[in-house]
Amino acid sequence: MALPKRKHSRSRRNKRRAHWNLPLAGLTRCAQCAAMIPTHQICPHCGFYRGRQIINVSKPEKANAAS
Repeated sequence: MALPKRKHSRSRRNKRRAHWNLPLAGLTRCAQCAAMIPTHQICPHCGFYRGRQIINVSKPEKANAAS
């Protein structure tokens, strides 16, 4: 079996590993609110999945300026 004559540098090793990244997650548009969401996930903005409401999402209330 062949062996390297010299040790490869960190730079050379890292250049080889530069393409080991994970692919970006696929995004799709929510049919209800048109927000961009990950595929096969409940929409965090409206709570719908495949045309049905799964969770109730309430809008955060604004803090009163007088309080």
